[in-house]
Amino acid sequence: MVSGNIRSVLLHLRLPFSLFLLPIFLFALSQAHAINNQKAILVFFILHLFIYPASNAYNSYFDKDQGSIALLKTPPQVNKSLFKTAVILEWTGVMLALLVNIEFAIAMVVYNSFSKAYSHPKIRIKKYPVLSFLVIFIFQGFFIYYACYKGISSTAVQLSSDILIAGMICSCLIGASYPLTQIYQHDEDAKRGDKTLSILLGIPGSFVFSAAVFLAGFLLLYDYWQTQLQLYKFYVFIAFALPLILYFIRWFYQCVKNGKNASYENTMRMTLLSASLMLIYFGWLCLIS
Repeated sequence: MVSGNIRSVLLHLRLPFSLFLLPIFLFALSQAHAINNQKAILVFFILHLFIYPASNAYNSYFDKDQGSIALLKTPPQVNKSLFKTAVILEWTGVMLALLVNIEFAIAMVVYNSFSKAYSHPKIRIKKYPVLSFLVIFIFQGFFIYYACYKGISSTAVQLSSDILIAGMICSCLIGASYPLTQIYQHDEDAKRGDKTLSILLGIPGSFVFSAAVFLAGFLLLYDYWQTQLQLYKFYVFIAFALPLILYFIRWFYQCVKNGKNASYENTMRMTLLSASLMLIYFGWLCLIS
């Protein structure tokens, strides 16, 4: 029983899923002008081993999904140990964040608060389609980018137009994938009373919305690299994004023909492809910066 609980907790932490959000940190790392290496390492571990897994655990605990969720086709039953683990990870992450600076620690508390409110049954932001999108769009994108940028910098950082645009690029990349991660969960979300953005838009509308948000990020990235006089980095992004765009178009066509193609398996293929390509691209930015 104990080993079963441990396995359940570890699976619901969905540690590999934290890597899907790693490009945000890598982008901040590549763009910060003066980096404190010790703080950069701390920020990386705090986010990807404590804050993000705690968020995943809270989401699983409050949702109690019976069907497939991200990276878990057959999620094990949740138990109280998962909630306790989430609390420990969350506050360990906050305590460690104090070693970075007080601002980063406050940012982690704010992020944790919205993460819990997203799924908690008494608030349940997730059931409001537009509000839930905005929370993910802002807090998993721009907010984390800015928190990372300030956290890893060895000098004082003020919000500039460059940081704002870079943060909005992150928000667009996160926001573009958001409705697509929900398209296979319509039935289960509806049973819980959650009117997700994907339910509101429908399957074709989810693809159109995703394409529009990605295009916005695409244009912002062009403007960003043009302003930096490094437009070649935009063209490299196009090269990495092309396989993703082709898969997206193919999957969209399949879903229009048959809604059953909006499946967990196809969603995970899209997610893994997107995450892999973005990891390589933003990792490359870090290597050449």
